[in-house]
Amino acid sequence: MAAARKRILKEYTECSNDTPPGMKINFDEQNMTEWEILMDGPEQSVYSGGHFKLRLTFPNEYPFKPPVVSFKTKIYHPNVSNDDKGSMCLGMLRPDAWKPPNKVISVLHLVRTLLIEPNVDDAIEASIASEFKDNKKGFEKTAKEWVKQYAK
Repeated sequence: MAAARKRILKEYTECSNDTPPGMKINFDEQNMTEWEILMDGPEQSVYSGGHFKLRLTFPNEYPFKPPVVSFKTKIYHPNVSNDDKGSMCLGMLRPDAWKPPNKVISVLHLVRTLLIEPNVDDAIEASIASEFKDNKKGFEKTAKEWVKQYAK
């Protein structure tokens, strides 16, 4: 665990120096395996104007096992589970795809990118992905309503 803590601290420093736009990381040295991330919805997305809380959790085996990203703020998105867990489906965070050299800063940039352009081919919520593909205006309307309702 000492090696993991050292790596997490190093990654936090990197993230602090290059935080993606609209993101703030709350870091507690007493519990450095769990980060709270506050993220503004990207301007060029249907989530613009929203404020989202995410949790990034590092396993004891980090960096050999990937961190877990979850939305604590409810969001209407094909790559985020529509339940109380708010699990995010990110290809690079799958155990078979994660490599120890991968960096948290890349994960944060990917989360932001997915809010701008969802990956419907790797959806965790198939019905939302279908709506995004087949009725984009309907998807955008619902996503914006959820932003107003949950992401103030």
